[in-house]
Amino acid sequence: MPRFDITIAGELNLDLILYGLPEALPPERELLAVEMMLTLGSSSAIVAHNLASLGCKVGFSSCVGSDQFGEIAMARLKAAGADVSTIRQLDSDAKTGLTVILPRPKWRNILTYIGAISLLEPRHLDMDYLASARHFHLSSYFLQRGLHGHVPELLRELKSAGLSISLDTNDDPDDIWDSGLNEVLPFVDILFPNGREAMKLSRCDDLNSALSRLSEMVPLSVVKLGAKGAVACRGQERIHSPALNLEVVDPVGAGDSFDAGFLSEYVRGAAIEACLAKGNLAGALSITRPGGTEAFRDVAYRERFFEEQAQEAQLR
Repeated sequence: MPRFDITIAGELNLDLILYGLPEALPPERELLAVEMMLTLGSSSAIVAHNLASLGCKVGFSSCVGSDQFGEIAMARLKAAGADVSTIRQLDSDAKTGLTVILPRPKWRNILTYIGAISLLEPRHLDMDYLASARHFHLSSYFLQRGLHGHVPELLRELKSAGLSISLDTNDDPDDIWDSGLNEVLPFVDILFPNGREAMKLSRCDDLNSALSRLSEMVPLSVVKLGAKGAVACRGQERIHSPALNLEVVDPVGAGDSFDAGFLSEYVRGAAIEACLAKGNLAGALSITRPGGTEAFRDVAYRERFFEEQAQEAQLR
C-alpha cells in the first residue's frame, strides 16, 4: 500500500495580507491598513495543508531558509497533519519567501519575494518518497525555477511508478506562459487553471476556445471560474458545477483550496461530479475567513460549515 494518498513538491512560504488600504497608493505617504494576517501561503503549501485537513495522507517536499518564517510555515503544515520530514532548511544565506497581498474591492495586488521558492532543485527531492503515493501534485510551475528543465523527467519517473499527476501552473510573473511547459503537459492527467490562466495557457482570446484547446492538451482540465463555479473538460464532455452563494470575506487561496477539495475525492476514486462539488465546497470554506488555510485550521468551524452545507444541499 502507498504511504501517502498524495505527495507534493513545491514552494513553502507565508502570506502577509494587509486589509483596508486605500485604492490609490501615493508615494512618500504613510498609509494605514485596518487589519493584517500573517498566515501560511504559497499554492503548494495551501493545497497540502487543506488536503491534510480533509483527511488525506500528504507528503510534502520543499526547501525554506533557516529563519523564523520557515519554522512557522513548517509548523503550520505539520499541525494540519502533513508529513514535513523531507523539507530542507537551507543555509543562512537563503531566506524563506514571502508574499504580501493587498486586497482591493475588485482586484488584489500580489507582491512576492521569491527567496527559497526558486531554489528547490532535483537534488533536494527524494524520489522514493514522492513515488510512495497514489497521486502527485505540482503547483506554481513558473516559480519553480530550480526545477525547470527537470520537471518532465520528474513526472516521467513518477508516472512510471504508477502515480496520477495534477498541475496548477498559477500565474506566470513574466507573462510568457512557456518555460518548457509543452514538455511537461504530456505527463499531466489533471490541469487546474482559472479562467484567465486557461486562456493564457491555450493562447486563446475567449474561454470557450480555451476549453476546447485545453481538452486537446491534457486528458482532464478543471477550470475554476470563481462565482460561476467550475467546469471540467474531458474530450468533448463539459461538466459544470455551480459555486456556493456565500459572502466573500477573503478570496486568497480559494483556487488552491478548490484543488485540495477536488483531489481529496479524486484519490478516493469518486466521479468527476463529486470531485467538482467537493472542490467548490472547499473553495467556499476558504473564502469565509482570511487567508487560504485559516478556515481549515479551525476544526469545529470547518466541520460545522460542511454539515450546514450538506443540510442545505438536501433541502434544495
